[in-house]
Amino acid sequence: MCSKDTFFMQKAIELSKAAVRNGNEPFGAVLVKDGEVVYTNENQIYTMHDPTFHAEAGLIRRFCAETGITDLREYTLYSSCEPCFMCSGAMVWVKLGRLVYGASNTELEEILGNDGCNCSKMVFDNSFWQPEVTAGVLREQAIEVLKDYFGDHEKG
Repeated sequence: MCSKDTFFMQKAIELSKAAVRNGNEPFGAVLVKDGEVVYTNENQIYTMHDPTFHAEAGLIRRFCAETGITDLREYTLYSSCEPCFMCSGAMVWVKLGRLVYGASNTELEEILGNDGCNCSKMVFDNSFWQPEVTAGVLREQAIEVLKDYFGDHEKG
């Protein structure tokens, strides 16, 4: 794990905490190019009244709309938790260069009392585009945020 990954993942985890403070679920995402943060987003499913406004999909949607850039092969997306199927699909469509995440979906589902799967791997392995993936960066910190929130809240 490189120090840049740790630095940017810490920002994604802070955004996941901000999402909770703002009335949403604990997920955050940071988009980076050439070692610089270019866009951030937190989960906003409740405040936007949009169950698809996950941290990653919302980030991609807004970044592409605001910049006109739809090819992200030169970008890295840091996510506090492994992206779901929908968000992973969005990463395929924009040809994301690299994905770095903290907690896995399997770990999230375990906290929720469910069986999980490696969503991003399933989507990427069966798609025309496969971002490079680094998993488990600041994993314990990311899991702690999820446990703190979902100990008192149901998913969705």
